This record gives sequence, C-alpha cells and structure tokens, in this order.
Amino acid sequence: MPTPVVFDPDIGRQFVKYARLVAARGYVHNTLGNIVMRAPHPDFPHGVAYTKHAEISLEEMEAANIVITDVPTSRILWGERMTSVGHNLSREILRLRPDINATVHVHDDATLTLFSSGAAPEFKVLSLDPPFVLGRPVHFVPAHVDVEADVSSVAGFIAHTNLVVLVGHGLTALGRNVSEAYHRLNTFTAEVRRCIEAEQLAALQGTQPAYRSQAEMEEMYRFAERIIYPTRADHVMREEAAE
Repeated sequence: MPTPVVFDPDIGRQFVKYARLVAARGYVHNTLGNIVMRAPHPDFPHGVAYTKHAEISLEEMEAANIVITDVPTSRILWGERMTSVGHNLSREILRLRPDINATVHVHDDATLTLFSSGAAPEFKVLSLDPPFVLGRPVHFVPAHVDVEADVSSVAGFIAHTNLVVLVGHGLTALGRNVSEAYHRLNTFTAEVRRCIEAEQLAALQGTQPAYRSQAEMEEMYRFAERIIYPTRADHVMREEAAE
C-alpha cells in the first residue's frame, strides 16, 4: 500500500522560522525568492520537497502557504497552489545532490549591485569565514543563462559548489539542512558587502584591498569540515581510519 504524503507540522514550523529570519535580514522585497526543504518518504527515492507556493512572499507567508512537491518533477503532492518557476532549480539541485536537503534562494541587493557593476564574476575573499563556511568554491551562472527555466546545465557544475550566483538575478545557497544553507547565504552576502566597502575605501586611499590568494582559499576549503563541524569531522576521520 502506498504511504500517503502528509504535512509534517515540525517541518512547517522550521520553514516559517527560517522564512522570518531571511525576511529579517532584508533579503525579501516581493513574492520572489524561496526556501526548499527535503523530507524523506518511503515511496519517493529523492524524498519530497516542502516549499512556498507562488504569489506570496517569505515575509508574509504562514505554514498554510507551504506545499509539498515531488523532486524529479513539479507534481504537487500536498496542497493545491502552484510553485514559482524558481522551484525548478531547487528541485534539480536536490535531485543531483543527495547530500543537500535545503536551498535558500534570494535576490540580495549587494550581490546584484557588485556583479552588475562590471566586476569580474569571481568571489574575492577578505576574511577567513567564507571558504570554511561555504566548503566549496562559488559558481557563477552568466546573466544570459536562465537555469530556472532550463535546468539542463546544472549537472555540469552543481557537484562542485555549495552556492550559486545567478548574475543579474540572485543567488541560491545549498545546505545539508536549512540552517547550513542559511549560514552559507549570510556568510557570502556579508563578504560581498565587505568587498564593496574595501574597494571604496581603497579607491579613496590609493591602495588595494588585501584579498586572500587562491592558494589560501583552496587550503581553507580542504579543512572546512574540521573547522565548522569538528565533531562530525572527527567521526568521519575515525570511520575512515577503521576501514
């Protein structure tokens, strides 16, 4: 007998909690932007996806505005309202990355400003935080590529990143849970703001910002798990040593 898809109120409460946190950070300006959370289900190998339906903002939503969808398809499994086109990208990420269970997509002002200003599509880093928190390099999707309408190119890059910048559009942060996705989002946008201010101050003083080298960043990516999740990393290291 098939197991019915039912709404989990604990996931609903967590979803609304992070919707409020994202809105409080100033990421939400309208009904665009979303959160997706994966939940396991015995009849769906990829699990099921909790997300906000279209036509309401994360700022305004309540648990009643959550729908549950399939992951490989856009089929609504619980609820009635349709999702926005942006859900296609999150579903594809969950399908291709079984280690990822949440995404947060927003249209951040600082990110849009910096990478629409003519700045090169690369993530320059001043502080120690981003490589350790992100765990992998940032991936940039050119402005002329719409990976929400056509997700066919996602498979070519998603395994190598935990944060995707859609130039001229917004960004999507990935996490093993919604907390991790949220922290990665905040870490990236904070560093973008630091870079903008550092460039402005350096221009006034005739100096250059002290960006971290690529070699430094690669080294930090390697040790990200041990720095951010030392207990988890020690557990993995003990398992590997025992094999």
